[in-house]
Amino acid sequence: MPRILHTADWQIGRQYTTFPEEDAVPLAEARVAAVERLAALAVQHAADAVLVAGDVFDLQTVSERTVRQLFNALKGFDGPWVLMPGNHDAALAESVWTRAQRLGVVPAHVHLALRPEPVLLPQAGLAVLPAPLTQRHTFDDATAWFDLADTPAGLVRVGLAHGSVQGLLAEHIDSPNPIAPDRAERARLDYLALGDWHGCREVNARTWYSGTPEPDRFRDNDAGHALLVDVPEPGQAPTVTRLPTARHRWFSLEAALHVASDVQALVHSLQQLPDGAVVQLALSGALDLPGHQTLREALAQASARLRHLDAPLGAVRLQPSDEDLARLKADGYLAPVIDDLRHGQAHGTPEQQAVHREALAILAGVLAERQGGTA
Repeated sequence: MPRILHTADWQIGRQYTTFPEEDAVPLAEARVAAVERLAALAVQHAADAVLVAGDVFDLQTVSERTVRQLFNALKGFDGPWVLMPGNHDAALAESVWTRAQRLGVVPAHVHLALRPEPVLLPQAGLAVLPAPLTQRHTFDDATAWFDLADTPAGLVRVGLAHGSVQGLLAEHIDSPNPIAPDRAERARLDYLALGDWHGCREVNARTWYSGTPEPDRFRDNDAGHALLVDVPEPGQAPTVTRLPTARHRWFSLEAALHVASDVQALVHSLQQLPDGAVVQLALSGALDLPGHQTLREALAQASARLRHLDAPLGAVRLQPSDEDLARLKADGYLAPVIDDLRHGQAHGTPEQQAVHREALAILAGVLAERQGGTA
């Protein structure tokens, strides 16, 4: 009974250019670490082979160091790996794959599926039919050749492809690199391992997207898995098990803040996030001074624990109450200053509002500190 570890969309060498460097570098390094975890999972679950359904690399122009790091990461599992090009690392005449071959860094147990021809792994009981992309986008179904391909009797027949199953995914990604939804049935495949969709998704009992092992966007599509696939024997339906692989989980959250209980609910939500998470937090509303200061403290604590926290305060208005001002004893020359800041926050341009809000928060903090407490 062959056992396969199905994975895809590693995109080694990806740069997180919209993140601060202190977050971007660890996120890029986590993609190589994910491959090391996949090797460990293959050993732990006694896999017969690891199949990678495209986009091993993010770019053709990744550095030589990155190429070497990738192939070093495969050493943890000495069984066969089958690596196939996708749209990010297509098998061009000159590509990241030809560079790797010239460098001599491809181990003997790693099979590069650069051509549409069977990769026979008799010791693993597998005949792998790959559909490597030879350009970034094609409008022909590269899996069509599977239908007429002969493979030795007794070997489990597995397809490996990278693209969009027609009629399944979002319309804007449904045209490039098409894959027929009934390809597994038409080509007599025991399993069709797919890449390109970054989330884990079942198309039918014999056709799955594994998704990327390390999430890389805020879309809630069940990313961060590899698939352990058991095929009892040729012709029988496979058993597919999801294995979690993510180091950094990604979350997109929203919170409208108006009263103290809203802030406390957000604090609780932030505390429930796993260490190392990547979080995008959209805030809105209006808070008094204690609520605003509690929010700032909560965000500071969360930022120190999470891998990345994007939580701009621009849409949260600071509205000190009369009680706030009374507690701060903002009399004399400070009272009109605070009134001016409140007016500017309410009626200025977005840039002016941000400046006035920050100034008001700083002033409130200074006054509270002088009193030996918090507002």
